[in-house]
Amino acid sequence: MITLLGVGHVFDIKHNVEDLIITRQPNLVCVELDKARYQALVSRTPNENAPLIYALLAKFQENIAGKYEVKVGEEMLAAVESAKKIGASLAFIDVEASQAFANIWRKMSLKERMKLLIGAIGGLFVRKKRIEKELKNFEKNSEEYMKAFGQSFPTIKRELVDNRDKYMAGRIREYAKRFTRIVVVIGDGHIIGIKKALADLNPEVIRLKDLRAMKLSKKPGAAIEPKKTETSEVGFSYLYKGD
Repeated sequence: MITLLGVGHVFDIKHNVEDLIITRQPNLVCVELDKARYQALVSRTPNENAPLIYALLAKFQENIAGKYEVKVGEEMLAAVESAKKIGASLAFIDVEASQAFANIWRKMSLKERMKLLIGAIGGLFVRKKRIEKELKNFEKNSEEYMKAFGQSFPTIKRELVDNRDKYMAGRIREYAKRFTRIVVVIGDGHIIGIKKALADLNPEVIRLKDLRAMKLSKKPGAAIEPKKTETSEVGFSYLYKGD
């Protein structure tokens, strides 16, 4: 069984993610990270050599996360820690971010770059109410929303969404040959493409709006009693590209 869990990197949902993983008791947790991005989240050290588009996106996310009184990527770290608690294996399934973002900036047209810069600057002043409004518009028809996004930012849509959807879906499909219960923690914008790519495997899908609305089975921070899983005998393990 594969569960696709749609998250947002700027929302206060780390306890929801933890609760869902503990409840599902997977033997593999996949996260939308590469090894370098994981280390950056743990250390909270900014990458001074990051491409401009990467730095802009990071600043934009930090600004929004601050409005929700969280740090960017807390839900991903919660997924990693939850995998450790239950003795599940962990796989970083995303492409290498630094290379991907460098390629995007190089391929973008001047018009697309200017629109991105203007949007990034405007994002520094966006209000929480506007964020929630945009999120509701996305939830109403996410496919149309992503289509419109692709028309405005074709390079970003192709490189950051479509190509990564294919790559991550391929990784998940390979792991499905070895693991029987998989929880995949990915940005909600990737749910559409990855669900389609894995349609023959009939994955369970939990969208961000449902995750944010779910009631916790335990109080946040409560002690968790790990249950025995298929990997618990050998303990927690990391799985990297090429494993």
